[in-house]
Amino acid sequence: MEATQIYAQQPGYFKRLGAIDWAFALALCAGALYAFNRFGAYMDIYEKVILLASAPCFAALGWYWKPLRWLMPLSFALALAAISMYQGQLAAADTRFFLKYMLSSQSAILWMSTLFFLSTLFYWGGLFTRSTLGGALGSKLCWAAVVLGVTGMLVRWYESYLIGADIGHIPISNLYEVFILFALITAMFYLYYEEHYATRALGPFVLLVISAAVAFLLWYTVARGAAEIQPLVPALQSWWMKIHVPANFIGYGTFALASMVAWAYLLKYENARTLWLSLVVAPIGIVAACWLIAFIGGAQESTTAALAKTTQMVGGLVVLFAITNLVRGKFIDRLPGGEVLEDVMYKAISIGFAFFTIATILGALWAAEAWGGYWSWDPKETWALIVWLNYAAWLHMRLMSGLRGKAAAWWAVVGLLVTTFAFLGVNMFLSGLHSYGKL
Repeated sequence: MEATQIYAQQPGYFKRLGAIDWAFALALCAGALYAFNRFGAYMDIYEKVILLASAPCFAALGWYWKPLRWLMPLSFALALAAISMYQGQLAAADTRFFLKYMLSSQSAILWMSTLFFLSTLFYWGGLFTRSTLGGALGSKLCWAAVVLGVTGMLVRWYESYLIGADIGHIPISNLYEVFILFALITAMFYLYYEEHYATRALGPFVLLVISAAVAFLLWYTVARGAAEIQPLVPALQSWWMKIHVPANFIGYGTFALASMVAWAYLLKYENARTLWLSLVVAPIGIVAACWLIAFIGGAQESTTAALAKTTQMVGGLVVLFAITNLVRGKFIDRLPGGEVLEDVMYKAISIGFAFFTIATILGALWAAEAWGGYWSWDPKETWALIVWLNYAAWLHMRLMSGLRGKAAAWWAVVGLLVTTFAFLGVNMFLSGLHSYGKL
């Protein structure tokens, strides 16, 4: 009864908002209206709806999670500063100092990559040395990386239109761009959980998967010249891309986050022998078996090249697992308790599953428009369904059968392998309607 009275005496949701909250919302609405007035002639009705709906959605997010109230304005201000320096000439990126070394899309994204690597080092340094300073610096560097990453994406969007009005597009159309999106989404979800649970002990683990994505991004940039802005292929020239891809990568990012938290859980609670067998011996055996099958079957050059890339990635993971298993005694007492770790896993997978479901539905609608059918059992579609079924089963078992502890954590770690194959493995080993994303 007393709790009910206390709740009834609390002010309503909107009355709890301060002047800064309302100023933030008004600024977003003003920006959306300006963009509508300035660029509305280039948009179809769907894009106009997305633009106008984005302002209240982001305002609500900023009210819920306060750091967004400075993150978005700061990123927009930096992007607008960069845009003003271009003066309508893409070549300015090579002649103006701040564009060349800081605010052009490639420069900002390189800074983002550097800051994510440094953040990872400081997080791990803080965990090993039991220093709060290391974790605090890691967190600040992670925030700085997010600011510059968002800035780089916004500037890249503008740069695409400088190349040509018919080439300009939102930068979520190829592996280079979506890897940046993945890193930013994963980092922002982690930073939210870091604040919500008041612990930086999970930063070393989550930042590792972000750093791995950034390392792939840098390799992909050097090996394939992926940073160059290219025209959209016909299948991607659709407003569906603007909502399908971000929803998809919220799923990928939160699934990856959950798996890294699950890894931390296993380091804290699983015995060393099981970890060695499962995370070191088993991956090496599987990769060796794949090479043997490829050798006996006379695999094509493209398959062996994909296997070589896979071997490198698995090898890196094995080394990582081995090192952390060897030294886990130095930090496992600093990790949050099992209840917190399980709660983060559950919430991350729940959010990811919701957005992945939305993305799958949007993808089916997009496929119907582009290819004339909602579902074609294309390899990418098939593996998206496998990912969806995997996490649907995980959530079902947790809610209906009380799935907890090491079993839930192992399942979440295996889920990362399934998700990674859907994300990258399909591009390396299989072909189909989504082959425009091929490595």
